[in-house]
Amino acid sequence: MSSPSADSDTSIGGPSGGTPFASAVCIGDDWSAVVDRLATGLAGAEGGLGILYTAESFAPHLDEMAATLRERTGVPDWVSAAGYGVIASGEEHYGEPGAAALVVDVPRDGYRLFAGGSEAGATLASQEADWIAEATMPLALAHVDPRHPEAMEAVEGLAAGTGSFLVGGLTAAAGDAPHRAGDATGCLSGVALSPVAVEIATALSQGCSPLGPPRTVTRGQQNILVELDGRPALDAFVEDIGEELASDLRRVGGLVFAALPVTGSDTADYTVRNLVGIDPSSKVIAIAEEVPEGGQVLFCRRDRDSAVEDMHRMTADLKRRVGNRPIRGGLYVSCAARGPNQFAAPQSETAIIRDALGDFPMVGFFANGELNRDRIYAYTGVLTLFL
Repeated sequence: MSSPSADSDTSIGGPSGGTPFASAVCIGDDWSAVVDRLATGLAGAEGGLGILYTAESFAPHLDEMAATLRERTGVPDWVSAAGYGVIASGEEHYGEPGAAALVVDVPRDGYRLFAGGSEAGATLASQEADWIAEATMPLALAHVDPRHPEAMEAVEGLAAGTGSFLVGGLTAAAGDAPHRAGDATGCLSGVALSPVAVEIATALSQGCSPLGPPRTVTRGQQNILVELDGRPALDAFVEDIGEELASDLRRVGGLVFAALPVTGSDTADYTVRNLVGIDPSSKVIAIAEEVPEGGQVLFCRRDRDSAVEDMHRMTADLKRRVGNRPIRGGLYVSCAARGPNQFAAPQSETAIIRDALGDFPMVGFFANGELNRDRIYAYTGVLTLFL
């Protein structure tokens, strides 16, 4: 059994083989009619775990939808979340009402549900210590309410407390409980899967491309960059973005972002944060993240070509790693700022995945932010394959 490395492209070992998982998708305004169609499509599905993703408008009905699927399919355990649209094999329904579901055929001892706040990781580690020890490094599919003040702490606590590799995302901010695990909810909920029960491969695709090298924050205050590499922060910024953009800094909004390199990554991974403000008179830059002096930051550009190119890179790498092993199912979580905002037919996200890896049951959602390894990302797509 192999364990995840420190980068964002990860394989988790387990038994190979097995039949494809079952999935279904339905688009419509009436949640009860939608879940009825899902249940019909999943009839006869084998497995103890179901994953349900819905549009934002269905968030108040997650309990009822999961209960219907439980009764109609016989699949006992369901985790669910609402996003800004749902994803299925070859389909992307951004901003449309509907739902998608996947039945994961793994043994009951191959997974554990969890839910709670910042203590969720510690609670799971305490209650399932033997199971986690045998799993070595579980994959935790987690869904997080971005409105909750403990969101960041809960994500970090889950990864650290259980030694899990995280995937998933921040849900749409709709309803009192936009995600569930069984009958429970909280700041965070989801399911931990054992690599002993199912082999898993994950990868992350960035939606941006670097404009310059990582720069060291030699002077700063909280989220304000005063000096980079011993120079005024704005001077370094202008050098990196080029003369065309530098001639009118009003154009950089929504196009240029700050990126924080991920320590220990061997794939030059980074998390993207928005630019909050630029003061040409004092030559300082404010970003949506605190960076300590001595930390690093680089600037990147977000555009369609960069996103498409990196999706091709990610799927080609996954194809190489998967080899001849059959893909039983998949999950794909994409940032709400991607989708039709960055991709268009014939180069949509799901089309790129299908062209590289073939047809297989897959569901996902458009998120407020994406989870990968032990942190929250933005403008990314996270693909998880069950082999």
